[in-house]
Amino acid sequence: MLNFFKVNDPFRLIAVVIFLLGLSAVYFLLNPFSLTQSQLSWLVVGERASQGYLPFYEIIDDTAPLSVAVFAILNSIFGRDILVYEILGRILILAQAIYWNLTLIRYRVFDETSYLPAIILVVLFHFSFDMLSLSPALLGSSFLLLALGQLISLTVLQKETSESTLLIGLYAGLAVGFHSVFIIFLPYLIFTGIVISGFSFRELLLSLVGFLLPLLLIGTYYFWNDGVWGLIEVWPISFMTPRVAYQSLLSWGILGSLPILLASLGYVFCAVLRGSTINQQKQRQLLILWLFLSAFQLFLIKDQAAFQLAVLIPTLSYLITQFFHFAKKQFIANTLFLILILGFPGASILYWQGYLEQNPSYLVKENQNGQTESMMVLQNDLSPLRGNTLDGPFLNYEMTKIFLAKDKDYGQKARLFVLLETQKSRRVLDPDGEFEKLLQQFPVLAKEYRKAGNGVFELR
Repeated sequence: MLNFFKVNDPFRLIAVVIFLLGLSAVYFLLNPFSLTQSQLSWLVVGERASQGYLPFYEIIDDTAPLSVAVFAILNSIFGRDILVYEILGRILILAQAIYWNLTLIRYRVFDETSYLPAIILVVLFHFSFDMLSLSPALLGSSFLLLALGQLISLTVLQKETSESTLLIGLYAGLAVGFHSVFIIFLPYLIFTGIVISGFSFRELLLSLVGFLLPLLLIGTYYFWNDGVWGLIEVWPISFMTPRVAYQSLLSWGILGSLPILLASLGYVFCAVLRGSTINQQKQRQLLILWLFLSAFQLFLIKDQAAFQLAVLIPTLSYLITQFFHFAKKQFIANTLFLILILGFPGASILYWQGYLEQNPSYLVKENQNGQTESMMVLQNDLSPLRGNTLDGPFLNYEMTKIFLAKDKDYGQKARLFVLLETQKSRRVLDPDGEFEKLLQQFPVLAKEYRKAGNGVFELR
């Protein structure tokens, strides 16, 4: 099977599509995983945005604006159908695999042409069930991959590079619009553009203009909707919240030990044991720096769950492909390849089933009462919103606590009162007393609510 993907034949990509469809069928038949907390928050924020509310202004949540826009469109068409997110996520993964493989071939990153990077990238996305669904990290990483492809092109092409430098910045800016933490890749793009790709000052400015363009367009949209001050006040809070560790770093390391081992051996083979052209050396430097920065951003994320690993996958697929290209003992290489593409996804399913049985907080509990109602939930566990709709501006609880605790001037207090008055919640679950303290600040609002139980308020 290894030799099948090492053949220089574009029709091998059809086998990649069939492989992904086969694995998807296995996942859908087994259906071993419930809805996750992160997925439910995306469904809810998309539903709320489709009703006309602005993220970071009228919805206190850390989902980036462009991702919210995508989720709002999906909600308008399909409602809360999680199957749509699963299907679109796999389509996006397939698009990444094809683009990445063709980019590596076009710019002669390897000595030999093969379609191993595509199949390996698809396999690595099966590291965890939540990496396969549409997410802000997957959306943002797709644009970062396009930016990386343009950077790689600059190591080869000997012509006017204005278009590539503009696209690098534009794709990076779009990535930040989809997933805010990806802003840390801006220094990487500047550094590698200058040191490795030889950006001139004019090209650097062009790339920065491209980066700022999507963010300026987002700001303009907020300005037109009178939400720019809310955006300025709330968006930075998304970087200040404490980490919620749904999965441990140790759990990632245990399951990822085989890909990490193969990637490490691939690096040794291509960087130490084999010679490389000047272009290939530049490309390897770009990708290794990308890998380190991708690993570093894991310490900045707020929701520690496997879907955040999407940005690591392209570089790992590159290094693992190097291992299979240079491995001399074919029996060992074929055995490891079979274990990787067949054993790794199966081991992932079994591993996460056992892990989540011991650590169920990442999964959303079933709606016990069977009734549909509107409510606001001031806690990290969003399970009460499963089958129910969000009423009110607060979704991300950690952001909400910081937002409410901040000292506010009269203008900010007035905006907060307007948010609460225009989005009156019929029912508020308030186990920590945050809403009760809020009512003490606004006596007029307090008259409209009554305490219906321990940590529960209802509209009179």
